[in-house]
Parts: sequence; structure tokens; C-alpha cells
Amino acid sequence: MWLDTPRNPKAPLAGLKVLELARVLAGPWAGQILADLGADVIKVESPEGDGTRLWGPPWVEHKGERSAAYYHATNRGKRSIVADFKDPGDLARVRELAANADVVLENFKTGTLAKFGLDYETLAKTNAGLVCCSITGFGQTGPRAHEAGYDFVIQGMSGFMALTGEPQGQPMKMGVSISDLTCGLYSVIGIQAALAMRERTGRGQLVDMALLDCSVGLLASQALHYLTTGSNPPRMGNEHAQVSAYGVFPVADGEVVLAPANDGLFRRLLKLLGRDDLLSDERFSSNEARLANRGELDALIAGETAKWQKEDLLARCGEAGIPAGPINPVDQVFADRQVQARGMRVDLDGVPGVRSPFTFSDAELALDRPSPRKGGDG
Repeated sequence: MWLDTPRNPKAPLAGLKVLELARVLAGPWAGQILADLGADVIKVESPEGDGTRLWGPPWVEHKGERSAAYYHATNRGKRSIVADFKDPGDLARVRELAANADVVLENFKTGTLAKFGLDYETLAKTNAGLVCCSITGFGQTGPRAHEAGYDFVIQGMSGFMALTGEPQGQPMKMGVSISDLTCGLYSVIGIQAALAMRERTGRGQLVDMALLDCSVGLLASQALHYLTTGSNPPRMGNEHAQVSAYGVFPVADGEVVLAPANDGLFRRLLKLLGRDDLLSDERFSSNEARLANRGELDALIAGETAKWQKEDLLARCGEAGIPAGPINPVDQVFADRQVQARGMRVDLDGVPGVRSPFTFSDAELALDRPSPRKGGDG
């Protein structure tokens, strides 16, 4: 059942065999990244299929099958088989695939796969080199280990929502499922680290990934704000807690982002806006002073930027080396010349997608097939 030859010999993970027992987002996202990197990923679906096949609209019609665009966003490059774990024949087939796999990727609730002999401890008895990555909401240990995890809930629990939104507004989730997607990314890192260790030891291992762990791990400087002061970092909207002027500013035909993150860049911005007179103003002479007088400074800058057309201001900022950019809706993202030059959009057999963002000097991605039809590979 595994491919006899790599999908793309020049891909970094060419020849790697990945059995994906995953559905919805975090697990399939990790599987898609591994597939883009050249792994042979076999997705095992229940007879009902991955639930995201029905998460439309919008829909994609491909080779006689109608599936949600959501499904196609996370399953490119894989092959699909259908297996009912309660059917002895199907279960034996999945176990055989696992016995010859390099990686098993799964996101079942803790303890579920042990009922079918598909847990790491059981599979490792016949495949000592197996790396098994288990993705759950809360991990394999702890008081919530047996609970299901959902991105929205994890965003709330992890601190993300408390940090996102306007200071006086309602806490907000992010516009993408950041907890799921981040866990998928971290899972790929963990899998590759375990594979590198296998080269030294000859043994595989279990990689225990939790959505909550990954989201807490992303708190970065915000976590250190609390850990060093004992106080919660404030919700800042589009402002930056440590830098001013830094935010969204009006222009005559919309809004732009300005991010002059040090004294030199701030001075360049004032000169560009024709406000050299403020260079000697003690209220704005240092970042600390600018933070203390943020409201006055933002109002002054907004008054100047509002006189400009967006493209003119951004062009001049680019010439001056001032970090600045538009606030693009998604259609303008894919119309952006830089995004186009980097080839971020891919079209595979009539199905559009976004490639994994890796560019190598001596390797290439394996972008050879769209998402599979349910059970389309046997």
C-alpha cells in the first residue's frame, strides 16, 4: 500500500511513510505539511469520512465529489482509504500499515485508540522505530487529559482572547483557528525531532502534543510580562504595549499600519510627514516618553496621515525604510505582487490551495496532487 518510489525525490521528506488517523484541523494540518515536504501520507477515514468534508459552503467539485473548501485547505497531497475500526478486516489493514510506517499521526481523545490496539505502546511492539504523534486538547496527562479540546475553548483558556480585542471591548478570538493551526505546526517540529533522534538511537517514541500547551507556549513576551511582574498584560487592540507610535492610522482612502519601532525609524516618519518640529519635543524624545504620551502622539500622526492617499504614503514609507503596510482583505492578499512572486497560491488539478511556506536552496516541495476523494486510494 505504501508507495514504492518517493512522490518527489527532491522533497526533504521523500520516502517518509506517514499514517494519518486524524480529522478536522490540527492533525490534518500537520499531515498536509508533511505531505508538502514529500512524505507519503495515507489518510485513514471512517466510513462517514472526515467531518470537514461537509463543512461548507463554500464547496469544491472535484472528480465527481463535492467537498467543503475547508477540507481541501488541510488535506492536500495525501491518499485516502476508508476503514471501520470495528471491522476486523479493516482494523488488521490499518495495523499492517502502522507496522510499516515511520510516523503515525492521530488526534483521537486520550485512550480511544488503545481500545483498538492502535495506541503507541501496542504499535511499538511490532515497529520499534515508529514515531507516534498524538494530538489532543490537553495532552496524555493531567486532570483534563480525557476531555475533548476545541480551538475556541482553548483560545479562551490559553490567554489569547484576554489579549485580543479593544481594551474596553469584549475579548475576541482570532480570525483563524490559531490554537489548532499552531498545534499542527508544533507537531511537525516534534515529529521531525523524534525522527532525528531515531537516527541516533534506532528507536521511535510517542510525541504528546496538546492544543493548550501549544497555545500557552505562544504567549511569549506576554507570558513574561505576567511572570516578571505578577500582573496581567493589558488588552491593547492594535496598539503595542512596549512601542509607540505603532498602530493603525487613517489615510484619505482607508487605513494603514505604521510600525516605526525605534527612535531612528520614528524620526524618519516625522520627517516624512513634515513634522520635524516634533523632533525636539520632550514628550516624544524617547520610546518611554512616547508611551507616556501615546494618545497625543497618535492624534498628531493621524492628523498628518489622513492627508495622504494610501498608495502614496506606503510608497514613500518604503523609500524611507519605514515599516508600513496596507490592511488587506483576502482577495488583495492574493493580488499582492510579493505573494504572487513567492508562489504562495497553488492550483492542483483544478483545486486551489496555499502551499506550505518553505523555500529551500536544494530541495523542493511535493505539490503533485490535491486532497483525496474519500477512499479514493483503496
